[in-house]
Amino acid sequence: MNNKLLGKSVVLISLISVILIISALGYILLEIYIGGKDYLTWEFITSAPREGMTEGGIFPAIVGTVLLVILMSVACVPLGTITAIYLHEYSNRNSFFTRMIRFGVNTLAGVPAIVFGLFGLGFFIQFIGTGMDNLLVGDGNLRWGQPNILWASLTMAFLTIPIVIVSVEESLKNVPDELRAGGFALGATKWQIIRKIVIPNSISGILTGSILAIGRGAGEVAPILFTGAAYFLPHLPQKPTDQFMNLGYHIYVMATQSTDVEATKGIQYATAFILLACTFSLTFIAVFIRYRFRKKIKA
Repeated sequence: MNNKLLGKSVVLISLISVILIISALGYILLEIYIGGKDYLTWEFITSAPREGMTEGGIFPAIVGTVLLVILMSVACVPLGTITAIYLHEYSNRNSFFTRMIRFGVNTLAGVPAIVFGLFGLGFFIQFIGTGMDNLLVGDGNLRWGQPNILWASLTMAFLTIPIVIVSVEESLKNVPDELRAGGFALGATKWQIIRKIVIPNSISGILTGSILAIGRGAGEVAPILFTGAAYFLPHLPQKPTDQFMNLGYHIYVMATQSTDVEATKGIQYATAFILLACTFSLTFIAVFIRYRFRKKIKA
């Protein structure tokens, strides 16, 4: 009887927690929508900002945010997946090298976002970018040695790669060892087992890591402050060496740099709503792809 009552209590507490979380999320979305609904027009979404930042739209910021997330995902998901496969399938778990990798991953997960921005400025822009300019250009002009969307994306990739590694490794652990043993019994090599058995059965975890990385990267501002985000840029980035506008940075600028914050509050709310919509859209695409893979594997 006590166990039955305890079970019902746990279910009730869980249900209340879910309701509170959904209610808080709904309230936040409703508050943001009400605050910015007067600015949520087609022109606001599809036009570029004009001088003063209180007129025009946020289309370059939308495109810049989407490009940043795509480039970040292209960089961090394959690297994080390869690292997780090495750690779980190949490495000696008690070796010094493996322990150092895990220490590095755990350390990266706890580093403040602003530190990644300073790292990107020093490593990608001043070291790699300036070195590329000296080697490839040689005329003293900066092309790679300045903030741009490529360096910002790689900086964000370093920020999100621990999420991918942990998620993929947890998924690899859920693949039964019997499947690996069966592959070896049939004469398959280690790589064949990983390619034909392990990766297909852990694709859900790989895509889950991508989803978490997208959610984290789309809303971060600190790492791109020094590595590529522009205050006002009414045109789209055309090449990797161009700077870009970002929705999160746009909200920060409107909230802190405007001489009349009250006059820009509606723009802030509308931009925040569009940022959430972009994040949800990118996440939905990743969830849909994951669903298709799961359905294909089950079939």
